[in-house]
Amino acid sequence: MSVRIIEQMQEDSDIGLAELAEATGTTPSSCWRRLDELRSRGVIRRSVAVVDPAAIGLAVNVFVQVTLEKQNEAALRVFQTRIARRPEVMECYLMSGDSDYLLRVVVEDLAKYHRFVVDHLTTIPGVANLRSSFALEQVKYTTALPTGHLHQSAPEKPPARKRRAVGRG
Repeated sequence: MSVRIIEQMQEDSDIGLAELAEATGTTPSSCWRRLDELRSRGVIRRSVAVVDPAAIGLAVNVFVQVTLEKQNEAALRVFQTRIARRPEVMECYLMSGDSDYLLRVVVEDLAKYHRFVVDHLTTIPGVANLRSSFALEQVKYTTALPTGHLHQSAPEKPPARKRRAVGRG
């Protein structure tokens, strides 16, 4: 796997091919082939712009724990289908533990969040309980996945032994 290409693309997907090749110690043609392979294998799913939510008026970040009345396949499918349609839901995870789902919702203000809850979340059949936690400050945010485990340290080879010339007499 081309770990250095993945790391560079996570840092800046707008990087030019020549710069990417130089940064990863490959030739442009080799770099392009490896990048194309990473994309075709689905390792790199897409390249996007990371937008500052506050810069476009999305000041409220809410984590919502959702509990369903029943956890059968039909109830899960209904919930997931409805949530997948909502643009303010940035992330949705099926969870173990006390709640069935954890959502990350981004909206303009508390009034918009209230409307989202009343008009959308509470209208999904089978939703039994909602618990909202509001983010006060973003301490860390990254889209880059950790890659340290992908760096395979090959065991160092011992230095080659010099052959002694054996004289024939």
